[in-house]
Amino acid sequence: MNAVFSDRRDAGKKLAQQLLAYKHKAQTIVLALPRGGVPVAYEIAKSLSIPLDVCLVRKLGLPNYPEIAMGAVGEASLVDNPSASIIIIDQDTAQANGLTSSQIQAIAAKEKAQLRWRESCYRHSRPMLTIDHRTIILVDDGMATGLTMQAAVEILRQHHPAKIIIAIPVAAQQAIAKLQPKVDQITCLVTPKTLNGVGFWYEDFTQTTDREVCNLLTQQTCQNFV
Repeated sequence: MNAVFSDRRDAGKKLAQQLLAYKHKAQTIVLALPRGGVPVAYEIAKSLSIPLDVCLVRKLGLPNYPEIAMGAVGEASLVDNPSASIIIIDQDTAQANGLTSSQIQAIAAKEKAQLRWRESCYRHSRPMLTIDHRTIILVDDGMATGLTMQAAVEILRQHHPAKIIIAIPVAAQQAIAKLQPKVDQITCLVTPKTLNGVGFWYEDFTQTTDREVCNLLTQQTCQNFV
């Protein structure tokens, strides 16, 4: 058993210890990739006493193997065009599986509909936290291909943050290398030569529910949104 973290909240507490320089920093916020990134991010935001929100992105899975990512899609709440989106495609994976442009667009459209539902579910009428000129700590529970995280970074760059920091409990070395030039800092606790799946590094990797996400987002760390 190679598990390093008991669960996602344990991973968040351990990550927070590496980010203490941002404690009580008024211009720093934590953004989580739902759903699994939210319990991790909650513990970071709680430990650092800074606000928490979500960055809405979705993995694009292969038609017959949805657990395998061939891209990611995200929608930004603060751009002038409310239908604007970012789609990241791993062309090698798409071509190797014979996917056409129309197939990719159909998969992306389905996931974009999920994003709209999640925005309504998670935020209700609350606006997204202001990103402009702030330091963003972007969090997920792990990173295999890095495509979903890349989509999130591309969205955030549209909002002109002062700095983007990726905080991740465990990640594939290739994903770290891919994202390193795109952000200001990556804090990762475990970078194995062979990932064997993100869940391999957790004792409890039970799927995070929408209810849990909503509960965490409405607790103390996200009350002072501006």
